[in-house]
Amino acid sequence: MRLLAVGVLGALRPLTTEEPSMATEHPAPRNIRRGAPMLPGRYYHVLNRGNNRENIFLEERNYTYFLQLYAKYVLPVADTFAYCLLRNHFHLLIRVKEVQESDSLKESDSSPIHAAFQSLFGTYAKAINKGYGRTGKLFQEHFARIEVTSDAYFTNLIFYIHFNPQKHGFVNDWRDWPWSSYSAFMSGQPTQLQRSEVLDWFGGRERLAEFHRGAVDERMIAPLIAGDFE
Repeated sequence: MRLLAVGVLGALRPLTTEEPSMATEHPAPRNIRRGAPMLPGRYYHVLNRGNNRENIFLEERNYTYFLQLYAKYVLPVADTFAYCLLRNHFHLLIRVKEVQESDSLKESDSSPIHAAFQSLFGTYAKAINKGYGRTGKLFQEHFARIEVTSDAYFTNLIFYIHFNPQKHGFVNDWRDWPWSSYSAFMSGQPTQLQRSEVLDWFGGRERLAEFHRGAVDERMIAPLIAGDFE
């Protein structure tokens, strides 16, 4: 098994030309955990949805505002490898930074990464409640996090996150969904994603696109779907 991060999971490296379009090592099933600690240097699949399965993004400007808050609160304490925002939930692939510094979080008693997500959800929910005349919780009480501990999980998770809008029937082709990280990987425009690491992992932009063009192997992504938001 080739592992992900020096000092945690090994060395991040590109896929070789001999490897197939979908990773052949089946990712082990993961139990979705809520409230579990998130440790520096570890990789996590983070996901959350609206309370009572309600939409959390009501119009286009909500997606933009959420990403602005994400940049303010979460990016100082976590590296982001992939994301997708959907109408009633979202998916992230992050690595918690070893050194976590953010002026907006210094007064919190929580760990920096947990405080960051609490600030993100709280600030966004207040704005939505005020803007749309609603009350009560917007998000489920605890966001889910699944530690990513294998090459196969990391590799297929990037595809799965981008494929999610099509999986849930929001679009016929996931490439048409504007609120995911895929377009940033295909672009040369500035980004706050860990784009160079992801492109190196797959062996370049064309190899990444080729991987995403591969047929969906339900056996490979089934552990990623298990417990996902329907």
